[in-house]
Amino acid sequence: MAVWEPRELRRLSYSADMNAHTDQQRFRPDPSPVTKAVVPAAGLGTRFLPATKATPKEMLPIVDKPAIQYVVEEAVDADLTDVLMITGRNKRSIEDHFDRAHELEEALEAKGDEERLRSVREPNDLAQVHYVRQGQPRGLGHAVLCAESHVGDNPFAVLLGDDLIESADLLRRMIEVRNDRGGSVVALMEVDPEQVSLYGCAAVEPTEEEDVVTVTDLVEKPTPEQAPSRWAIIGRYVCDPEIFPVLHKTPPGRGGEIQLTDALLEMARRKPEDGGVVYGVLFRGRRYDTGNKADYIRTLLDFALRRPDLADELLPWLRDFVSRHDTR
Repeated sequence: MAVWEPRELRRLSYSADMNAHTDQQRFRPDPSPVTKAVVPAAGLGTRFLPATKATPKEMLPIVDKPAIQYVVEEAVDADLTDVLMITGRNKRSIEDHFDRAHELEEALEAKGDEERLRSVREPNDLAQVHYVRQGQPRGLGHAVLCAESHVGDNPFAVLLGDDLIESADLLRRMIEVRNDRGGSVVALMEVDPEQVSLYGCAAVEPTEEEDVVTVTDLVEKPTPEQAPSRWAIIGRYVCDPEIFPVLHKTPPGRGGEIQLTDALLEMARRKPEDGGVVYGVLFRGRRYDTGNKADYIRTLLDFALRRPDLADELLPWLRDFVSRHDTR
């Protein structure tokens, strides 16, 4: 089985034989549209303790909005207005954030503070947000299983709250690939060799579309020597409903967790007519990993400096700070 490195994918020319092979790999797409998004938010947030002892990591602010609101906004921008949150203990503040705050709204209305009133009402007006509790944090695969009753026999998107994507273009493209080709779709981003051990990495074969590949193998957190490529799975998925029976049979792995990656690997090994085929969309945009402390701080700075109301004050201070730091 050939493993295609990123440079080979970009320069590959497609013969008639390869196109014919790709057409054979495709199977008839499920006509069901992707309308629902699943947002796992039951993690303990141990990397941000003690801040996350009483505050969910998903509610940590990116300037003046919690991280999870950006994720819901991305889903809505991709026309997914039915959002299921997979929550757990001590996550009540997430539900409160996407609910009405009548006393606060009345106080702002009485002051005539229309701008803040709109910002307070915005989370509630974004989407139809539903909740289900994951009794124990048993991995991403188990969290996705908790969505089975809500999703039913329909394809659905999964958005991880740790990953903020610059725009909804990636998710829209993944849904487009699903609608055109069927199967499941993962987002793949090229990472440095020393970072592959932080991700699930994919072995891929090209299709006739430059940004779409067929996933043939997945390795969870490999060493650089074991990695099948430098294409890492990031926190966006579009899943075929056939993932549920596979997840039910997926045994727990390291730490007693059920891994979504293991189920996707099983799907990739199936025949197309049996609900197999996993595609990857190659993402070359900007991603923010808010689950990492240093990246979280970088995300705060980046988002703040995009805002005219903050950039004029922050940029001179930042330049001065860097200058003094370099001098020391």
